[in-house]
Amino acid sequence: MTISFEGRVAIVTGAGGGLGRAYALELARRGAKVVVNDLGGSRDGTGHSDAALKVVAEIEAAGGEAMSDGGSVTDYDHMVRMVEKAKERWGGVHILINNAGVLRDKSFAKMEMEDFRFVVDVHLNGSANCTKAVWETMREQAYGRILMTASSTGLYGNFGQANYGAAKLGLAGFAKTLALEGQKYNIHVNTIAPTAATRMTEDIFPPALLEKFRPELVAPAALYLVSQDAPTNAILGAGAGVFQAAYVTLTRGVALDEATPEAVAAHWAEITSRDGEIVPQSGAEQAMTIMQRLQGQ
Repeated sequence: MTISFEGRVAIVTGAGGGLGRAYALELARRGAKVVVNDLGGSRDGTGHSDAALKVVAEIEAAGGEAMSDGGSVTDYDHMVRMVEKAKERWGGVHILINNAGVLRDKSFAKMEMEDFRFVVDVHLNGSANCTKAVWETMREQAYGRILMTASSTGLYGNFGQANYGAAKLGLAGFAKTLALEGQKYNIHVNTIAPTAATRMTEDIFPPALLEKFRPELVAPAALYLVSQDAPTNAILGAGAGVFQAAYVTLTRGVALDEATPEAVAAHWAEITSRDGEIVPQSGAEQAMTIMQRLQGQ
C-alpha cells in the first residue's frame, strides 16, 4: 500500500536543510502541501538566511505546493500566525514535524547557563509553541499527526550535551502525554530519534560515513509516523536505513519489609532485574505495579 499525503497540509520546522528539508521534499512529493519553516541561522542559533525559500523553490519546481516561514519556533505568537496563514491558504493543518534545533555543546562544567536555557528553549519550548499553535485546529478537525524529534543523547546520554539531552528527553515525555490527551481526537503523537549526517553533525561523522547516513534515509521513518495509519506513543530510532524501536521500561520491583537505604542496597540486584519488565502506556501504571507488588502479585 502506497502512503499518500494528498489533501494534507504539513508544517515542518527547521526545514531549510538536513532532515527537515528531506522530510519536506518527500511529503510534497507524496502530495502534501508544505509549510517550510526555518529561521535560517547557524547551528548555534545565530544569524539568518533564505534557506526556507530555497526549499520552497525545490518543491514548486517539482510541481508541488509550499510556502515559506522564517520565524523562530521560540516565538509563540509567530507560530500562531504561521498556522493561521496555512489555514487561510489551504484550509487546515494536519501534520506537524517539530524538527528545528540548535547545538551549543560543552561539558557541563564549562557550559554557561544561557547556553543551557537557549538549547532547551529552541528544542523543547519551541516544539511546545508549534504544537500548541496547531493543537486546537487538530482537535476541531478530529485529525492530527505530530512528530517530536528526540535523540540518542536524550534517551541514553552523550558527553558534552547536557543541555541538548535534557531538551530531547523532555520531548519524549511531552509526546507521551500528548499521545494520551490527543487519542479521543484522532491526534497521534510520536517521537523520532534520528541519526544523520547534517549540518548539526557534520564534524562528528567521518567523511566515509556521510553518504551512508544521509537524511533521506531517515525520512521514511518520519513520514510513516505522520501518516494516516501511524501508531501513537511510539519512539523510533532511524539512521542509514536501519529502524529501531526504543522503549521506557519498568521492572517488577521488590516490596521491602523494611524500607531503608540499607534494604535498597541489599536488594539492588532484584530491584533492577529485568525479568518480567513492562512498558507502561501511562504514568498511572507505575502506581498500579506498586499496588500489585504490595499485594504479592
